Amino acid sequence: MERPVITLATSEERDWAADLMVRSEPWITLGVSPEQSRLACRSPEHLVYVAHLEGEPCGAAVLQRSGVAGSPYIKSIIVADPFRGRGIGADLMEFAEDLFRREARHIFLCVSSFNTRARAFYERLGFCAVGEFQDYIIEGASEILMHKRLR
Repeated sequence: MERPVITLATSEERDWAADLMVRSEPWITLGVSPEQSRLACRSPEHLVYVAHLEGEPCGAAVLQRSGVAGSPYIKSIIVADPFRGRGIGADLMEFAEDLFRREARHIFLCVSSFNTRARAFYERLGFCAVGEFQDYIIEGASEILMHKRLR
C-alpha cells in the first residue's frame, strides 16, 4: 500500500484541513463552526501537516508543540472520506509521534466519549485513558484525555 507524503501545510492547505474538520466527526456532533475550525487551523500555535497521496491532500494533523503540561498535544487527526481505511490516520499519528519524540517524553490527545471507533484506534496505537472531562464541550458527553509515553 502506498504511504502518504506528509508536509507542513500551506495557507491554502490549512483552510482545506479546517473545511475537512467541520465535515467530520467528532467536530459535527461537538458543533464546531467553520469559523472556529478556520481559526484553529490558522493559529500560529498549531502545527498543521497534510498527508498527500499522488499529490492530492487526503488527511491532516493539527498539533500543538506544548499542549498539556508542556507536552505535545494532538488536537485533531482528520482523513478525507475517500481515503479512510487505508492507514493514513495511523501514518499521521506515527508522524506526530516521530516529530516530537526527541524533545518530549509524553504526548496527549482527547477523544470524545461518543467517538468509540477513534478511541479504539488510539488504544491500538498505545494510548491510555488518563482522565475524563464530563460535560466538557457538550452536555452528556465527556472528553477522554489519553496519553502515550514516547520514550
